[in-house]
Amino acid sequence: MTVKLSIRNVRKSFGSKAARKTVLDDVSLDIGEHEVVCLIGASGSGKSTLLRCINLLEPVDDGEILLADPDGRMVDISEPGLDPDPIRLRIGMVFQSYNLFPHMSVLRNITLGPTKVLQRPKAEAAALALELLGRFGLADKAAAYPDQLSGGQQQRVAIVRALAMQPELMMLDEVTAALDPVLVGEVLNVIRDMRGQGMTMILATHEMGFAKEIADLVCFLKDGVILESAPPGKLFTAPDRPETAEFLQRVIASGRL
Repeated sequence: MTVKLSIRNVRKSFGSKAARKTVLDDVSLDIGEHEVVCLIGASGSGKSTLLRCINLLEPVDDGEILLADPDGRMVDISEPGLDPDPIRLRIGMVFQSYNLFPHMSVLRNITLGPTKVLQRPKAEAAALALELLGRFGLADKAAAYPDQLSGGQQQRVAIVRALAMQPELMMLDEVTAALDPVLVGEVLNVIRDMRGQGMTMILATHEMGFAKEIADLVCFLKDGVILESAPPGKLFTAPDRPETAEFLQRVIASGRL
């Protein structure tokens, strides 16, 4: 396996010294090129914070986050003082909330980054945007505005916007959490397509059946620690840790697996 991202002994805490809360506690994980890793666990287990640290939205307190450069060398992107902007251009991030600009059309939402940040010609950016919209069943929505779209359509546009920046790594943070169950399938189909195209992805998700289907590796987090990581066939059927088994039993009881 060619490692794309390596997380080594990462720690992160929030709050004052008197009320310090550890959110990530000695987290280590290697993610291979073209691999899909799903982070599962209860709310507050550290999944979203880990994604935010990888995307340099939160500085780590200790440890390293290494990203392979074009020559395959592992570079510490979490080094204090490092300009985060060039790194963020290589890492796509999609959140629960769509964060689309309401006063811009779908096409403008998607082309804004490529034209303003990457300095791509408008025609080139528009051509890529339209290609991606067509790929994800949104070709007829290019001129629409966000408030004219369903939640599932808005989330698909948010994913297309991230893909239009042509990232090397894509992170998705509970991207179906705010959606009506009927619309969840639309977004999951987009992620399936991305997997088929070989995109390296890290997903924080509560969609256990989907994680079981799509992941190469599933990591169970509790209290900021990766307690167990294994391929889905192993983790979902014969977990090693009792905490993982207990969590999965609750998931099964709720009808989510």
